[in-house]
Amino acid sequence: MAFFLVREKPFSGKWFLSYSFIAFGSFILATAFVFFITPYKIIPGGVYGISIVLHYIFGTPVGAMALCFDIPLTIVGMRILGPRFGFKTVLGFSLTAVFTDTLTYIWGFEPLVRGDALLSSIFGGFLCGLGLALIFKSKATSGGSDIVAAIIAKYTKLPIGQLMILVDSVIVLFGLFVFRDWKIPLYSWIVIFITGKVIDGVLEGINYEKSLFIISDKYEEIRDKIIKDLNRGGTIIDGHGMFSMADRKIIFTVVSRRELIILEEFIQQIDPKAFLTVIDASEILGEGFKSLKEKVAE
Repeated sequence: MAFFLVREKPFSGKWFLSYSFIAFGSFILATAFVFFITPYKIIPGGVYGISIVLHYIFGTPVGAMALCFDIPLTIVGMRILGPRFGFKTVLGFSLTAVFTDTLTYIWGFEPLVRGDALLSSIFGGFLCGLGLALIFKSKATSGGSDIVAAIIAKYTKLPIGQLMILVDSVIVLFGLFVFRDWKIPLYSWIVIFITGKVIDGVLEGINYEKSLFIISDKYEEIRDKIIKDLNRGGTIIDGHGMFSMADRKIIFTVVSRRELIILEEFIQQIDPKAFLTVIDASEILGEGFKSLKEKVAE
């Protein structure tokens, strides 16, 4: 994973939208910590996981302590990895810290939902994911454990995604060591899992399209069905049977869930021996769908 500086024309529409994402995302992230996560001693990984543990040991403010970790980590990251983090990242973690401590001052340390750590874990993870996704949409990063993982990746060549999971898991286990309660890491891993899923859903979109590979001797009839009845396009790929080495035609297309049912029924009628591979498509860019230009402009 790399974090690149993205320049936008100051005070343009895209500039305002980008910084609005950072501000709104930081506020949502802060509400997750204050209303759902911190009151139940849940450790969501990252610098906020450490800050929550330290808050319960020494009484330090969660946001301010997280900021004390983020600033030196960002400086070290810039020295080792180069200027990848930029003003947006600094603004994002600074606003999150300010919002977190301000909301804590106003609200206190009581959970929004009392006596239900599981429900708080679910909604806390959802709000964390939503807030982080909005920050990521602005082409910023959340700092913290992202930077630690990137530094380790530079020297070990290990995948940064796996390193982020490892770093967060170590922080969660640190919480277990301090609080000596197995419920805390279990709830914490629920938050981390939901956070990741929500980030993926927001950044990639929730799609109902399916990618479909079809191998059939009746490929011409299937092609006509896709083009004329479903009004979809596709690609016909030349292939060879692995055992027979006979020439085969492979149809690749993308359809909706409803269209998939229609197409499967049609194929079953004309060629019950056809071979189909159906794959969930997390994101589709190109003609007939969202354009790549629109995606990059978000």
